[in-house]
Amino acid sequence: MGQMIRLIGIDPGLRNTGWGVLETDGNRLVFVASGTVKPAHGAALSERLRALHDGLQSVLSRYRPEEAAVECTFVNRDAGATLKLGQARGVCLLVPALAGLTVSEYAPNAVKKSVIGAGHGDKGQIKAMVNLLMPKAQYDSDDAADALAVAICHAHRRDRHSTPERVLRA
Repeated sequence: MGQMIRLIGIDPGLRNTGWGVLETDGNRLVFVASGTVKPAHGAALSERLRALHDGLQSVLSRYRPEEAAVECTFVNRDAGATLKLGQARGVCLLVPALAGLTVSEYAPNAVKKSVIGAGHGDKGQIKAMVNLLMPKAQYDSDDAADALAVAICHAHRRDRHSTPERVLRA
């Protein structure tokens, strides 16, 4: 056995930002904690971004991960929604960077491929594999389960993906 490394995975969102913390030692994964930062519905964009910042900062302070991984934004047809989601994602990149962590980014298909074995799959498949890989994992939302999947993806690929701010595609 090598050295246990604590990782946080983050699934950005303006309504719900999931986070999941695990420890890894080689192929061994140990669930630590997970949750969802939920800014007030209907609050101004600036207040929601601040709530994301404060919530993630609190999680980092409490669980003290050594590395972070953030899922890339899924681009949709609504340019305005995509831009707002990008701002939330910016906060999710900034908070761990300000804490001095290396931040890696993963495309959604890369996360799915790493966790369920295929680049496409639904939330049910992701949750089933998270439960299989970490039977003691508990999460309060699909977003928290997705964040754990991001952390699992990073745990599997971190040695090959040690350069910060490099996006790994499927």
